[in-house]
Amino acid sequence: MRCSWQAEGFEELRPLLFSIAYRILGSVSEAEDAVQETWLRYQATPTRPASAKAFLSAVVTRISIDVLRSARVRREEYAGPWFPEPLLSDPYEDPERSAELADSVSMAALLLLERLSPLERAVFVLREVFGFGFPEIASAVERSEAACRQLAVRARRHMEAGRPRFEADRREREELAGRFFDAFREGDVNGLRELLAADIHMVGDSGGKAPRFAGRITGPGDVVRALAWSVSRFTRIGCAVEPHRVNGQPGAILRDRDGKVLSIWVLEILNGRIQTIRTVNNPDKLGHVGTVADAWAALHEATRTRLHAD
Repeated sequence: MRCSWQAEGFEELRPLLFSIAYRILGSVSEAEDAVQETWLRYQATPTRPASAKAFLSAVVTRISIDVLRSARVRREEYAGPWFPEPLLSDPYEDPERSAELADSVSMAALLLLERLSPLERAVFVLREVFGFGFPEIASAVERSEAACRQLAVRARRHMEAGRPRFEADRREREELAGRFFDAFREGDVNGLRELLAADIHMVGDSGGKAPRFAGRITGPGDVVRALAWSVSRFTRIGCAVEPHRVNGQPGAILRDRDGKVLSIWVLEILNGRIQTIRTVNNPDKLGHVGTVADAWAALHEATRTRLHAD
């Protein structure tokens, strides 16, 4: 039977638990499963812990580490580039650290975390993102405090060596992204080109299950041509671009005429220019956003429509 103290305490901490699990796993669905398993274990706890936050954070961390270890084998065999599942809204909020939290959940940061071992990743997330003390971290990962400090130092060194940089002013990022998506909808090649950095690259994650709107394309000229190719086809069949923050950064959801999700795009912006465009097209990574479109069918229809128009 569900105890009221368990339910109340758990629901209050659910946003934090999900945010910990997502940063460790890079997967919305796996993070939700980890939180649900944490709840089941909490229900089975016969006595009330001294600190629900410490107890639940430790449980979700251990579960996430175990899931990540098995997930890494699948990611090594993944078809093409692997990106985290897009996160439209982080449920955990801390007004004093909102910018740090947004940057820590960016795709660039999560991809950097992929270079760490599961233990290093968990320690880094608990310590650097959520500010847990080493006694709590040691309990969560079942290592000594000294070992956790060493793990934290190694993780921090790796992260700082490749730490992603973003435009500091959120309003400026959103304004530039708005101009980009306006130009994309209108097929404004010159408007697109002036927003791209000289070393721009565009890369897509399809997992072999959907068209890749971009494999890995570099340089403003080739990226603009790829964007023009995309817009010339998909606008003809009623596809829409819905600007939305994705993983704390400017982005958009691309939908077909029925509102189904085709792809999610994320822009990384620095020094007033777009540095990277990431597209997530694998339908397995889009289901939590809404009903997923058949991207292959949409591409075929768009190609037929373009041929008839020509």
